[in-house]
Amino acid sequence: MEDLTSLSLEEAEKLHKALSKEIEQHNAAYYQKDDPEISDAEYDALMIRLKKLEEAHPDLITQESPTQKVGAAPSRGFGKVQHKMPMLSLDNAFSSDDLREFERRVRRFLGLKPDEDVSFFAEPKIDGLSASLRYENGRFVQGATRGDGREGEDITDNLKTIADIPDELSSESELVPDVFEVRGEVYMPISDFQTLNETQAEKGAKVFANPRNAAAGSLRQLDVKITASRNLRFFAYAWGDASEIPGLTQSEVLARFRDWGFSVNSLSNVCSNMEEAIDAYRKIEELRASLDYDIDGVVFKVNRLDWQERLGFVSRSPRWAIAHKFPAEQATTILREIEIQVGRTGALTPVARLEPVTVGGVVVSNATLHNEDEIQRKDIREGDTVVIQRAGDVIPQIVEVVLDKRPEESKPYEFPTSCPVCGSHAVREKNPTSGKDDAVRRCTGGLVCSAQAVERLKHFVSRNAFDIDGLGAKQIELFYNKDLVKTPVDIFRLEEKDKNSLTRIRNFEGFGEKAVTNLFNAINDRRQIELDRFVYALGIRHVGQGNARLLAKNYLSIDALLETFGPDNPDIGKAYVELLEIDGIGAAVADAVKEFFSEQHNRDLLKDLTSEVDVMAFEAPDDDSPVSGKTVVFTGSLELMTRSEAKAKAENLGAKVSGSVSAKTDYVVAGAKAGSKLAKAESLGVQVLSEQEWLDLISGG
Repeated sequence: MEDLTSLSLEEAEKLHKALSKEIEQHNAAYYQKDDPEISDAEYDALMIRLKKLEEAHPDLITQESPTQKVGAAPSRGFGKVQHKMPMLSLDNAFSSDDLREFERRVRRFLGLKPDEDVSFFAEPKIDGLSASLRYENGRFVQGATRGDGREGEDITDNLKTIADIPDELSSESELVPDVFEVRGEVYMPISDFQTLNETQAEKGAKVFANPRNAAAGSLRQLDVKITASRNLRFFAYAWGDASEIPGLTQSEVLARFRDWGFSVNSLSNVCSNMEEAIDAYRKIEELRASLDYDIDGVVFKVNRLDWQERLGFVSRSPRWAIAHKFPAEQATTILREIEIQVGRTGALTPVARLEPVTVGGVVVSNATLHNEDEIQRKDIREGDTVVIQRAGDVIPQIVEVVLDKRPEESKPYEFPTSCPVCGSHAVREKNPTSGKDDAVRRCTGGLVCSAQAVERLKHFVSRNAFDIDGLGAKQIELFYNKDLVKTPVDIFRLEEKDKNSLTRIRNFEGFGEKAVTNLFNAINDRRQIELDRFVYALGIRHVGQGNARLLAKNYLSIDALLETFGPDNPDIGKAYVELLEIDGIGAAVADAVKEFFSEQHNRDLLKDLTSEVDVMAFEAPDDDSPVSGKTVVFTGSLELMTRSEAKAKAENLGAKVSGSVSAKTDYVVAGAKAGSKLAKAESLGVQVLSEQEWLDLISGG
């Protein structure tokens, strides 16, 4: 098992960046394109490795980390739907011990006594496409995909073609709530999947890799007739926005779903304790091969809804639920080539190109090798026969080399010491603390390296940044190679440059008068942008969407950021400390922000950019919460709630929870035996509240 605790902070930061980027690429392939490049188990292995890295180096945890987010932004083929309540994913367990630890976490959070039982609702984890169905006055009015958890795609008409989804809710026992969002999984039965693929093959059309891909591809058709022709099904298992919850437990609500006409999985049942839950997992696993639908594990939820409410959520997952994945699967294939990719930070990342192999119904054709140390440690060579594992553990994707099948002419792989794109030296820097070589080799070409420049520009126009319609990766590469766009500012001067050029863009292949007009209109439409999107677009190291929003929330304008971290600020040290005090901002992010805004060439770039673009000041959304936007510090031993529960509740109400007291702190909530933080609050005149006073405040009492 990899020892991530031994990595220096710099090594850990670079590994974190590489893993995050790879996971985000796979999220886009899975959620947006319905065409995953790796198996679920391989994806889980990447995510667990990232979680272990963050456990070893907590400062790396930021709101934009894949461990804190769900899925990927919705594609552009359908209208957008804002989820009233986020559609989150689940934490994973891979052993019975993981499940027992989950139960212990639940008990600790709720402060339960040893003799208090915790019952769990167990249900098969369907391998399909998540969907949310909104009913108003009992009628189905809107259906949406999960998307990125906050915003999905409107697929109402497609969902109406599924027989398991009633147009109207009715119940003989009680009234249906005025508003209720039923959530569940759209899937394709295995028998129908096989029939579909046979038909597709006969027509020479696309053959799907597995039932999940077939279901997703069928559901997200712009032509509803195609969706209707496929036998899609739906299992209901959760809910979102609701005017009333028809039950006190998970099992009671699902019984109501059944009354309303939904299909609820017949293998679901209530387990009175964790040992029963573990037995349920084993029984469902035994039945897996006989089912006519794909499952990849079992989900366990705390059955009592009042406890679910108290447990709440953490980042991308509920605290009250967990998914126990089924064991890993392996396959053997041939590594045809090791390809070196150059990222926008100059990192040289080796990728194994494999002879495609099916592992548990998923075709795997490539694997990330992470860095040259891994290649050397395992003596991985081109032409080797390798074992690929769909893993649920912190194990490299290539498990091992089958040495007795190694070709006689095989030679050790030599990692390049020059950039394959620009030819500049590629070096591994020394860590000043440990004296060890950096785990990542980087191109020293900087701006002269087209791979870095182009990738930075692609990031600038990406979906969550400027999101310029018609200016994607392909167009960026074209304009860069034709010397039309070398910096972000050039994008907003492209129209003027085109007018004065002898070679007009309208004459390029794939363009025309209308396409060029649309492109320039799209660019001009983005001359006004929100502050958080602008900051994210800059590509500051460690600053993704979450941290960009934190910076926008706390500094409100781009001018404030430039002034705060500019060379003329005599209180730059104090500004840096205040940046670190923002909950969610670690040392790595703070260093990167300070460095970026203090560099003169970056300041010059921003001056040019803001002459072309209006960066709107951040406006906090209206919120009725009495503590929204307030900074709160909890100290001492809390008796009316656990520390975790108190922090989670405060953050849900829009408060910022800090670990230290300063003049900017609004409230200090002091429990028993409060010490230095209480003393500091009193010396600064910060309002101090007892636990009960805090509860009265947030409840409006």
